[in-house]
Amino acid sequence: MAGPEAFLPPAAACMGVVLPDPGQAHINGEIVHENVAIEEAARKLLRAKVPTLFPGPLVLWAWNETAVKKATAIYALYTALRAANKGALLIPMPDYRPKYPKINPEVEINPNHPNLTIWHNKIDVCMFVGVHCHQANLSLKIIRGGTDCYTIAMCAQAGHEDAMLSFRDATPEKINRLTEAVKRTSGEVSSNGRVSH
Repeated sequence: MAGPEAFLPPAAACMGVVLPDPGQAHINGEIVHENVAIEEAARKLLRAKVPTLFPGPLVLWAWNETAVKKATAIYALYTALRAANKGALLIPMPDYRPKYPKINPEVEINPNHPNLTIWHNKIDVCMFVGVHCHQANLSLKIIRGGTDCYTIAMCAQAGHEDAMLSFRDATPEKINRLTEAVKRTSGEVSSNGRVSH
């Protein structure tokens, strides 16, 4: 569109993307069984040059026992991913305050300008986990509109329509299922170090 509207992509919900029901997920707006999405997420993370996990404050701070269990599961996921893909990064989003005048994008993601961290690190696939829904949707929309990074969101609630792939009802067990899929799928890595199709 002409004018300022062209700078802001429409919300995915305005484009017809709906949130999945329990036991489901969505891939590019299409509702699928969550097992299909777990396998696809594992493949996307393993095939990426710089797959990056962005854990948010809901899992970075030990505010309850579930948060501690999720954090442990996320670190296990990162360890498995890093073992199979040396380009993998883990960049935390500890809070949502603007990081001005400057942040170190190798150490932390700025939720108000996530595209800067994506561009700086040349991230081609990222996964949000433990980020409050309102902040995740804003950041995911900015990434979708300003980068070519493939976005995955593992949400503790109903999912994120602005992610390209989104799970709902994230639990430590569901994160562990993704870790197992990464380990299983990493066996498909070819001699050139990339996952075969």
